[in-house]
Formats: sequence, structure tokens, C-alpha cells
Amino acid sequence: MKRLTTKEEEIMCFFWEKGPLFVKELLTFYDEPKPHFNTLSTIVRGLEEKGFLSHKAFGNTYQYFAIVSQEQFSSQTLKGVISKYFNDSYLSVVSSLVKEEDVSLEELKKLIEEVEKAHNK
Repeated sequence: MKRLTTKEEEIMCFFWEKGPLFVKELLTFYDEPKPHFNTLSTIVRGLEEKGFLSHKAFGNTYQYFAIVSQEQFSSQTLKGVISKYFNDSYLSVVSSLVKEEDVSLEELKKLIEEVEKAHNK
């Protein structure tokens, strides 16, 4: 799965939250100064080229919709971070979180239970 820029990810969040949208509708989600219509249109077409969006034609305008779910994107992004920064080691990820005290003992116990359940399936 291809990476997204910050702006692309922001726009994808609108599609994930709101469902199918016309580019003109995207403008309503922005405060002033709003981005230019052509700028949003270019980004949306780029998201379609990257395989994140598709469209339905309504006359001479398009309604775009997500074809990659937020869950799929989150999972792939997390895998990319683990690969890039932790050498594909989930143990290193958990160890880092424990060292930073971002994970409690209770949370670790729950994590172990979830791993055991997954292995028993």
C-alpha cells in the first residue's frame, strides 16, 4: 500500500467519516481560508491513482468513495512503522512502550491473554 501525505490522509479521513463525497462537499469541511477547489480536486484524483478512492460519474461530475478502509490503512501503516523503526520486531515495540511507561502491567497481561486466544483459534 502506498504512503499518503499529511494532506492526503486528512482528506481520506473525511471519506472514512462521511462516506461518498463530491470535491465541492470537501470544501465545506475546511475553515477559512479554504483550499482552492482545483487543489482538492488534484489531491482527490491522486488518491484515486494511488488506489485509495474510486468514483461514480454523475453527468460531468464525480462522486468519490473510499475503497481502502481506515482499518486497512491503519494496519498497513502500523506494519510499516514496525518494519522501519523496530526491524520487524513486535517485541521491540512492546519493550519500547514498557520502557517509556506507556503500557501498564494490567495492559500487558491483557495483551498476553489476547495473544494466547489468537494462538488457540
